[in-house]
Amino acid sequence: MLSPEAIANIDYELTKYPANQRQAAVMSALRIVQMERGWLSKESITEVAQYLGMPEIAAMEVATFYNMYDLHPVGQYKVTVCTNISCMLRGSDEIVNYLQSKLGVGFNEITPDGKFCLKEGECMGCCGGAPLMHVNNTEMHEFLTIEKVDAIIEGLK
Repeated sequence: MLSPEAIANIDYELTKYPANQRQAAVMSALRIVQMERGWLSKESITEVAQYLGMPEIAAMEVATFYNMYDLHPVGQYKVTVCTNISCMLRGSDEIVNYLQSKLGVGFNEITPDGKFCLKEGECMGCCGGAPLMHVNNTEMHEFLTIEKVDAIIEGLK
């Protein structure tokens, strides 16, 4: 069941759209629920769809299309490294190898302490700052170096 806080936040998002277009807030509603619960279960997606008055499959299509939605549990910190061509040409492979070694996990794995999950990301739209990564879909870090990655990870511990 959606929490009162989630409902209040979704209701605020709904004010941005015409009253007869509640489904327009689906991306925001999914983000709100994911931030609260850490990931989106099928039941969570169903709750969002029901609250917005839209077919469950339509909400599921959104959740499965965009890579910022997590359909399985992730660590406390989801570290997503862009591996697309611009980042790759600027050293993202070295960053990925370093993170896999430092954290002891591969892509889509969670560290034993539950703190970190490493994800591979598609283009994040900041090719000029390559290589780059997101932390929890909210913090973007550009011009990565091994030293910068160390500082970021240590800051999250």
